[in-house]
This record gives sequence, C-alpha cells and structure tokens, in this order.
Amino acid sequence: MNAFIFPGQGAQFVGMGLDLYENHAAAQELFEDANEILGFSITDIMFEGTPEDLKQTKVTQPAIFLHSVILSQVMGDTFTPEMVAGHSLGEFSALVANGVLRFEDGLRLVSKRAQAMQKACELQPGTMAAVLGLDDAIVEKICEETSGIVVAANYNCPGQLVISGEVDAVHAACEKLKEAGARRALVLPVGGAFHSPLMQPAREELAAAIEATSFNPAVCPVYQNVTTTAVIDSGEIKDNLISQLTAPVKWTQTIQQMVKDGATRFTEVGPGKVLQGLVRKITPESETASAVIAS
Repeated sequence: MNAFIFPGQGAQFVGMGLDLYENHAAAQELFEDANEILGFSITDIMFEGTPEDLKQTKVTQPAIFLHSVILSQVMGDTFTPEMVAGHSLGEFSALVANGVLRFEDGLRLVSKRAQAMQKACELQPGTMAAVLGLDDAIVEKICEETSGIVVAANYNCPGQLVISGEVDAVHAACEKLKEAGARRALVLPVGGAFHSPLMQPAREELAAAIEATSFNPAVCPVYQNVTTTAVIDSGEIKDNLISQLTAPVKWTQTIQQMVKDGATRFTEVGPGKVLQGLVRKITPESETASAVIAS
C-alpha cells in the first residue's frame, strides 16, 4: 500500500517552493492566494529571505505547509495515497492533501497555530533536547524523576527521542540521561517547549479555531500523532489535532502501525528527506521515496 507522509518544522530551506512557483501555474496561483490570506508576502521569505527570517515560527510553519500541500497538488497521477500521516505540523498538510481541510482553512489554522505557539513560548520559556542511544522507557523514567516539567515529546525513531519542557528541567534531565548512558543529550536551538504541558495556552487558542472550522470526512485513513491509529471520522480528527500541541509526536509508533496495516512504500511530500531517513530506521524493509512532480 502507498503511504504519503508530510514533514514538520525543521525541514525548511531558503529557496523552497521557487521551482514550483516558476514552473506550475496552479502552484503560482496557490502561493499568491497564500500571500493574501496571510497578509504578508511569505513567498518573498521562502524564495529569497535569510535562514533567520525563515526560522521564525510564524513563517516556518506556513512555509512548510505551503510547500507540502502545493507539491501534492502538482504531483498529478503520482499522488495516490491509500493512507497518510504528518509529523507534527505535517499533519495539517496531510489533512489538506487527504481532502479533510480546504487549502485556505488549513493555511489559516497553521498560521493561527504558529502564532499561538509563539505566544505560549513568550509566556513561559522552555526548550527541547535530542536524546540518542537510550531506550524510550529509560528516557521516560528519567523525565518523570526530574524536578519541574520535562516530558518525552518526539518519538522520532528507535534510539532517537526528543524531550521538552522547562529550561532548567530539560538541562537537568540531559545530565541524568548522559549518566544513564545516552550517546548524546543535546539541547536544541528551538524557541520553546513544543509538545509539552507548556503549550497549554496555545492548545486552548487553537482549539477554538479548529472547532469553528469545517472538516470533511477523510478520503483515506489518516494516522495521527496522538493515537497512531487510522482515523477517518472528522470529529475524532479534530480532537486529535487539538491534543497534539501538548501531547508527544509518536512517529515511531505511527509508522509501525501503518506497516502493520499494509504500508509498503512511504513517499515524503514536502521539503527535505528527514522523514525518509526516520522511516528507514523504523522499518528498514519498507520502500521510501520523494514526491515526483507530474510531467
């Protein structure tokens, strides 16, 4: 079965989407629509901005969403999903590609999500750290035993887990994780504690926007970060999207479930190849590929 997967924050690069804009009239129209919806020229930043400009959460999230969704729409007959999933932000791209959300509604929600997360970061500073070379259970136990708020946030692949929470708590947990034998426990250059309880204010803000948005039934099953199982019901999809901001991204478990349900080929739709690398570590026997644009 063909699974299509959509990347999240961190996959951005300067120049992203320019080839789509220059070579496809439909893509150009969607990019121009996006500039109007957002109220600023995101295309200028995507195509010609600095890496620093592109790193701002309010820019990064819509930029990756746009690249992924527009790419899915110019793939033509090569976009034949039997199941979809997205890593964190990528879940919104997956839902537009899967017919659950209209392009305009998806973009507005992603923009709202980015702004709400930025506000939450300013309200309560936090950070994240990548932990390599330890079993998930050990990482979880050390997080539980560390004073303050620190939780497992991204289960990216076996032996690679990201923790998130209060700055002091994350630093303290990193020291304990190194003592426990972690190959690395490295604090990441991020603006906040994503997928942790510190995102509760953003969750409340996003919940209101999601509840006010019309969701359609999914064309094919979507595997969501929170539950890792196949979902089609629009009400359940909404609930999971809201929970996602404060819950961990269970990417390893999601891919494993998709394989159990018949996925044999994973095509990454969006900038970069990060997800293909993770899939190869989770399920080496599965085929991976980048999106191919229709000729």
